Amino acid sequence: MSTVTAPVNGAPALTAKDFATDQEVRWCPGCGDYSILAQVQKVMPTLGIPKENIVIVSGIGCSSRFPYYMNTYGMHSIHGRATAIASGLKASRPELSVWVVTGDGDSLSIGGNHTIHLLRRNFDINILLFNNQIYGLTKGQYSPTSEVKKVTKSTPFGSIDHPFNPAALAMGADASFVGRTMDRDPKHLQQMLIRAHQHKGASFLEIYQNCNIFNDGAFEIFTEKGSKPEEVLFLEQGKPLVFGAGQDKGIRLDGFRPVVVKLGEGVSTDDLWVHDEKDFYKAQILTRMFDDPRTENHLPRPFGVFYENDRPCYEDSMGLQIEEAIAAKGKGNLDKLLRGNEIWEII
Repeated sequence: MSTVTAPVNGAPALTAKDFATDQEVRWCPGCGDYSILAQVQKVMPTLGIPKENIVIVSGIGCSSRFPYYMNTYGMHSIHGRATAIASGLKASRPELSVWVVTGDGDSLSIGGNHTIHLLRRNFDINILLFNNQIYGLTKGQYSPTSEVKKVTKSTPFGSIDHPFNPAALAMGADASFVGRTMDRDPKHLQQMLIRAHQHKGASFLEIYQNCNIFNDGAFEIFTEKGSKPEEVLFLEQGKPLVFGAGQDKGIRLDGFRPVVVKLGEGVSTDDLWVHDEKDFYKAQILTRMFDDPRTENHLPRPFGVFYENDRPCYEDSMGLQIEEAIAAKGKGNLDKLLRGNEIWEII
């Protein structure tokens, strides 16, 4: 993949180095955030956007150091409110390319309400959710995505909480783009970052990210060479759902229930489920292929674009509404607006 963009408006071509700052990158050695940062810096020059038109907003958490390491505009905001701040920015400056970098605790706990409302409103903003199933910055408490029975500093007898499924949550909030990737598959991560950017609307990209200090190996079964082929299902538009070390397994629908079938035993790829990113109902099924990979008769975990849909963006609709109001009534009257249409006269 090329990491050099064509010149923008006569400006010199940019490279990944142009998006790196002089700040010391301060994550724990081996943290998955390093890989995500590297892939974002490689992808940014290929988007053809001037650096001054790119803004990265983060909340609180290890992932939220991101703006310091990206040579763009950015803001390290407050816990859970990155999505709210990014929404306000996009509403006032719709021409900007706005990216939210957040974690599973930041965006799904204290910031959960802001996240779902950004998605339903469909601002043209890219949300990168780093999911490591733990609170890393505060030293290892369980998070909204931690599995049941997870033993942490705040759950010494094991968590009794039912965890969030981020992709299913995004679908429930009517996100117009929902995808999943991982830190240890750089090529796939780059492809998904590009797809998220290309989408006109709110893109929700969950990134499995390893916290090697407080939750090491949480996603090992999906990232290690020995287990990945049997446990990961890569989604490709218009192609049958095939997986396995020898690409000898597939997914077929039995009614609304996905089942694993063996190819070559009276079953061909023609019998398999063909992925369609526009199919809202099948996307719901894909996000629910989320069972514990250590149990028997489980399904592989899907990675890729679950769903993409075109619908109006909030900032565009707001701009049209303002234009229509001005055209109909001319210059606005703030006092009249605040008074409203219902007036009582006290005698």
